[in-house]
Amino acid sequence: MTTQIKRIIIVCSSTNHMLKADTILRERGLVVDLVPTPSQYGSICSTSILLEEIDKKSAEESLENTNIKFSIHPYETRKLTGLMEALKNQNISTAFQVVMNKIELGMDLTKEDILLLLKTESKKEIETLYGVADRLRREIVGDIVEIRAAIEFSNYCKKSCNYCGIRKGCDLPHRYRMEEDEILEAVKDILSLGIKTVILQSGEDDYYTTEKICSILRRIKKETKMGITLSIGERSREDYLKFREAGANNFLLKIETTNQEVFERIHPDNDFDQRLQCAKWLKELGYVNGSGNMIGLPGQTVEDIADDIVYYRDMGIHMIGIGPFIPAPGTPYENLPTGSVEMTLKAIAVTRIVCKNVFLPATTALASIDADGQRKALEVGANTIMLISTPDKYKKSYQLYKNKNMIDIQSAIDAVKGANRRLPKYLKVTSKEGI
Repeated sequence: MTTQIKRIIIVCSSTNHMLKADTILRERGLVVDLVPTPSQYGSICSTSILLEEIDKKSAEESLENTNIKFSIHPYETRKLTGLMEALKNQNISTAFQVVMNKIELGMDLTKEDILLLLKTESKKEIETLYGVADRLRREIVGDIVEIRAAIEFSNYCKKSCNYCGIRKGCDLPHRYRMEEDEILEAVKDILSLGIKTVILQSGEDDYYTTEKICSILRRIKKETKMGITLSIGERSREDYLKFREAGANNFLLKIETTNQEVFERIHPDNDFDQRLQCAKWLKELGYVNGSGNMIGLPGQTVEDIADDIVYYRDMGIHMIGIGPFIPAPGTPYENLPTGSVEMTLKAIAVTRIVCKNVFLPATTALASIDADGQRKALEVGANTIMLISTPDKYKKSYQLYKNKNMIDIQSAIDAVKGANRRLPKYLKVTSKEGI
């Protein structure tokens, strides 16, 4: 058996201290990476510095005469004590048991291990996979489901992605752009529910210059102090830095697929290497970094999905949105089949096992093809729900795919209760059944 390299993490007191420490260590020639902090050392949103144990002394010496507050810990992933004992005499294959044993020991899974989990057709093994993912979710991030809300503030887009219902050239009955005051009004409606994070999402719309976006961010921070997630596509590193300085905390830029050939086929005017570069910039700038993929894209294989999950782990992604492909009317892919619910649930479960202390949404797309989709996702490792809080007069015009489910607070509550999970205490609403 190959011995895994011993590693350590440096946990800093703030994002600014972490970024400063990362810069110092890189300048000293140490090989470091930024990763989500293991749950035993920090919150689900935080980032730590990962390096090999042999570099511990050099790292300490590099940081000792700075004002950076930090602590150093062994990089230990979550173990699942007693897992193999619980699986004794179960009707599962030897190969599946080997992977389960690695999970119990907290070992990193290989791509081959991930593939085995994704490909299993055994009812008992799928049930075991879901149970293991749910146990890890419970032990790492707990039973509370994070509730966030999205404002889709523009359905203009300069890109021609073949799957997207707001692509350039799509014959939409109504294109719209929300002005700053409208956006702030919608943000305050979200705040009135007690929700702590707003997601600002749009097509890639050059009408919203860097200055316009920064103005919106500064006002949201000043008037609400809410956390802000941006999802506005590819921008320059300088833009991402300005957005960060203006108040953006998180950024969602989905990879959709790590298969370059498939990526470039579905994105005829996007560049795969540029998408990867943007994700690296976001990581370097200290964003809580979001990504995700679609299950069931034309030409996609199970091997591609395994590669996606490895990418999330290796890139240190914090928020991972996994949903089924759903065709959109008026697009080149409008007549293609919808992605599989079961493979989507498997991918969510395996991603929880591999990436551990991350946000995993029960996605809107899953709810759009399965009425119980969000509950099912919560039962296999997901821990976040995003409401659609776009003003009513614009909602129906932001149709990325057909029959989009407009997730509201009541449907979120129903999914949380159905999965026997807990709502966050900050929520200021009461369901028809009571919270």
